[in-house]
Amino acid sequence: MLLFHVDAFATSAFTGNPAAVCLLDDREMDAQWMQALAAEMNLSETAFVRRQGDEWSLRWFTPAVEVDLCGHATLATAHALLEEGLLRREETGRFHTRSGVLTAAFDGEFIELDFPATVAQRCDAAGELIEGLGVQPMSVLRNQFDYLVELAREEDVRALQPDLDMLRRLPVRGVIVTSRASIPGFDFVSRFFAPACGIDEDPVCGSAHCALGPYWAPRLNKTTMMAQQASRRGGGLRVTVAGDRVQLAGRAVTVVRGELKV
Repeated sequence: MLLFHVDAFATSAFTGNPAAVCLLDDREMDAQWMQALAAEMNLSETAFVRRQGDEWSLRWFTPAVEVDLCGHATLATAHALLEEGLLRREETGRFHTRSGVLTAAFDGEFIELDFPATVAQRCDAAGELIEGLGVQPMSVLRNQFDYLVELAREEDVRALQPDLDMLRRLPVRGVIVTSRASIPGFDFVSRFFAPACGIDEDPVCGSAHCALGPYWAPRLNKTTMMAQQASRRGGGLRVTVAGDRVQLAGRAVTVVRGELKV
């Protein structure tokens, strides 16, 4: 089986969000084995992809748990399949996942993913959330996965140093923190903390933008926006809201290609 280390939502190596991609063969590998490999890789997500006729099955694991939706590891998977000649640039990859059928199309230098929107609704802010973030938010929302918190300024997002132990106790996958962008060329910035899933801070979280896109589109009066995730590694992506779907476009770079021996 082939194994790749790919930096997603990146234009150069060692930026963006690293993911492992395991190209499965015909052997049936169970979830326990996949979880063990994901823990061995120790990246925010490891993707497991297997051919299914003309389409693909796809699962994602953090070092601790299997997740229902992951953007950057899907981007990394499409990139690896393209480089291996298993997807052609003129075709659309179709992936069967726990979140339904997701697609990846090649648009020039970009790979564009088609994901379901995960619209967040306003909610009461749990005391542990406010205490864990250590700041007073402008608004707090929640969807089926995460809290979404807007802060007043980009500087507040960048300077945030949350209490991860407290965030780990919240009954959600993670916490998205966002603000309007003040840097040229971007519409909004964000950071994503998911210590309950074994990821203190995700460098660039594609699935978080399935909530961020629908949140910011009416506020910015745009359906296509440029987003920057303001983590230490950082990364950018194009976000397009189309009804109940969100298109996430980015680039990727292969860092390692190898053969799995176990």
